[in-house]
Formats: sequence, structure tokens, C-alpha cells
Amino acid sequence: MSHTATGADPALPPPGDDHAFFGQPRGLMTLSGLEVWERFSFLGMQAILVLFFADQVSDGGLGMDPGTAASVSAAYGTLVYLVSVAGGWLADRILGSYRAVLYGGILIACGHYAMAVPTATMTWVGLGLISAGTGLLKPNVASMVGKLYGTEDDRRDAGFALYYMGINIGAFAGPLVTGWLGEHASWHWGFSAAAFGMTLGLVQYVAGRRHLAGRKHAAEYALAPGPMRRAVLTIVAGTVVVALVATALALAGRLTMDRFVDVLTLVSVIAPAVYFAVMFRSPRVTAEERGRLRPYVVLFLASVVFNFILFQAYSTMILLASTNARAEIFGFHFPASWYASALGAFEVALAPVVAAVWARMGPRQPHASNKIAIGVILGGLSFLLMVLPTSGHADGTYKMAAWWIVGSYLLLGLGDILLETSGMSATTKLAPRAFASQTMALWFLSLALANGIQAQIVKLYGEVSNPAYFGVNGAIAVAAGVAVIAAAPWLKRTMHPVH
Repeated sequence: MSHTATGADPALPPPGDDHAFFGQPRGLMTLSGLEVWERFSFLGMQAILVLFFADQVSDGGLGMDPGTAASVSAAYGTLVYLVSVAGGWLADRILGSYRAVLYGGILIACGHYAMAVPTATMTWVGLGLISAGTGLLKPNVASMVGKLYGTEDDRRDAGFALYYMGINIGAFAGPLVTGWLGEHASWHWGFSAAAFGMTLGLVQYVAGRRHLAGRKHAAEYALAPGPMRRAVLTIVAGTVVVALVATALALAGRLTMDRFVDVLTLVSVIAPAVYFAVMFRSPRVTAEERGRLRPYVVLFLASVVFNFILFQAYSTMILLASTNARAEIFGFHFPASWYASALGAFEVALAPVVAAVWARMGPRQPHASNKIAIGVILGGLSFLLMVLPTSGHADGTYKMAAWWIVGSYLLLGLGDILLETSGMSATTKLAPRAFASQTMALWFLSLALANGIQAQIVKLYGEVSNPAYFGVNGAIAVAAGVAVIAAAPWLKRTMHPVH
């Protein structure tokens, strides 16, 4: 029975909501709609961000070389996912999920509006606001979807499937709009479209709040008033101090962009290492749970390898498409950033196919670790594919057919479906009970680490040949996937209850 089955509690949706959206709770439409517009704005902006960084100052860009542009773009992704860890804690202890998502959305919209102002300073202010806002919003929307269902409600998986479809619709539509505006008007008009999209998402979120479970509750595990005041003061004071110190160091020339990127990479490495160390040593973790953590470390690292490739769909792959791919299919010309939409389109189209295949196979379907391994291998193959059209050219003036990039994104999209769904499921099942509420934080740390590593490796883009860059990175990913398959017998024994 869904949480929406009773209207006695004013914090619960009306009874009629329970099957109002394709047999799902009405609140699912509100939350899916919010994610459509959040992904529209986030990925729409990200599809043109690296091009904006690399474009000449005279054409409205920031004039970075391609490797630096990709590195800074990856560092931004690192910051987003690191902040997401704190965002989950703030919702649990201080704000509550509804307010965390609302405040996060407001910060995101303000960040995009700031980036619409054509100055470098407002660009960095905007990216900071978007990072903070996404960190509040992203980890908490999914938990709000879960609150729409009771623990025994068998509609939960179908509801999450609709929710993730909304995510991919936004991922498909965002680059189409921002990319066209970025190329035909200016980069800042593209950022304005992202701001408008997030504003629409906020409007429908607030308008549909009566359909959300737990919207009037305080934080689920709220701190006592005294500790809460101290926590808020500490957070505010810490934020102000960090901002002042960073500003002072930047003005003194000590905090350069390269050093800032290096610091984020270092934090992205240290954070998951500390997280795992705490879980392995915690007296609240049983010996059996500790045994399940060991295989999860393998899956965590597999996620890092795959997402290292995946996130480059919005950096090095976009840069390659803008310089060495024909932006034309069947005589239709399009902006290079539109290639990013292919990823969302493939995931929308392939997700139900993959789900149907697993359902048809039933107990004969591959073990979760093998699904993850296949996803990693597909990610590596998406890069190895790019070795073919980039090889054998005397200079960098060649233009490959659009289908090479599209084919690479097809492999990447299928790999993402296989890895993300199985990885998230394994995370929730393998995490120790004492850390169950922090499983999303653990998953976000894998994404932060992938971006942190990417921020360093992409500096080589443009410094080495394209066949070497894509070939070596792709081969490493394929080797990592094969290693996970080789470890399958051990993983199957130690990953119970994951099948």
C-alpha cells in the first residue's frame, strides 16, 4: 500500500492521488517534472560549457586551451558531486527533503541567471551557485520519490523507471535548446535558456507540493535545537571563512585555476577512502556486513572507471565533435553540442528494451556484477571506436562522419543503463545497516572521484594525438571490465543478497 493511501495526515497527499499518474501516485509527476527541467538546465548548460570555456574571448568565450577547458569542466562536476554528499546530510538533519530540494532549485536558477550575464566573474559565481544548488537538490529528489510508496508497494520499480525516463527526457532536450542558442545567438543566451528551464521546474514543483509525501515534516532525523543552531552557525561561518580565504589567495595569485582543480581532485580521492575506512572500522558494522563491503569496493571502482568515460561525453567528446566531426546528418546541419542529446535519446529508447530483456530472461539474466562489467566494457569500446576515424591523418583538419560520434554515444548510453541501474541497486543492498541512509552519498563519491580523475587526465587532450588519447583510455576501461568479469565467481559468493 502506498503512502498516499490515506489523507488523515495533512503531510500526506490526498487519497485520490494514489493512482492518478499512469497508475502511480500524483506526486511522481511533480517530482519527474522537476527532474526533467533540472536535467534540461544542468546538462543543457554542461553541453555548451566546455565550448564556452574553449571559445575565443573575441567570440564571447573564455579563451582556454581545449585541455584546460575540459579539466575545469570536470572540476565543476567534481564539486557538484562532493557537495551532494553534504546535501543529503543537510536534508536529513536540518532542512527536510522538501525544503532542501526547493532551496537547491532556487540556487540553481540563480546560478544560471548569473551565467547569463556576460562577464567572467558572474560565470564563476554562477557555477558556484549551481554546484551548491545541485548538491542540495539531486540527492534528495530520489528519496522523495521513495517516500511516495510503502515498503511493500510493488509499483516502486515502475515508478522509478518513469522517474528516470523524465531525467533522460531532460538530458535529451536541454542540449538541443542551449546548443542552438549558443551557436546562433551567444553562449549566454544558452545559459539563459537553462535558467528559464529551472524556473519552470521550480514553479511546477511548488504548485504540486500538496501531492508530495512528507512535505510538511521537519528533517527526518533532525538535530536537537541546540546542536542544530551550532551546526547552522558552523556551516555559515565555515562557508564565509572558506570564501574569504579563497578570494584572498586568488587575489594574491596563490590560488590559480590549476591549483583549485588539483585540490578538488585530491578531496575526491581522500573522501571515499575515509568513508570506506570508517565503515570497515566501525563497531556498528558486523563481520558479515564487512564481508559484503569488500566486493562493493570492486563495484565502486568499476563505477569510477565507467563514469570517467561517461562524463567526457560533455567534455572531450564535445570538443572533438566541434573540431573534427561533420555536424550534418542527411543534409541537416546542427550545432556540435547537439551530439550530447544523443546520449539522452539512446537511454530513453534503450532503457525499456533492456528492462524487457531482463524480465524475459528471469533467473537466467547475468549477475549484477557482470551487468556492471559489461557496462564498463561498453564505455571503453565507445572510446576505442574513436580511434578508427581519428587515425591516419597528417594534421587536425580532417572531418569524420557524424555517425562515428553517434555510434560512440550509443555504446555509452547502453553501458550507462546497465551500470547505473545495477550499481545503485547493489549499493542499497550491500551497504551496512548502520550506514543505510548514506548509501546515496557513497554513490555520489564514486561520481566525484570519476570527475576528479578526469580533471587531471583530460589535460592531455590536445597534447597527445587523438588516437592515443581515446585508445589508451578506452583500453584501460575495457581491461577494468574484463577484470570484474574475471572476479565474478568471488563476487557472486560474497555479494549475497545481490543476484
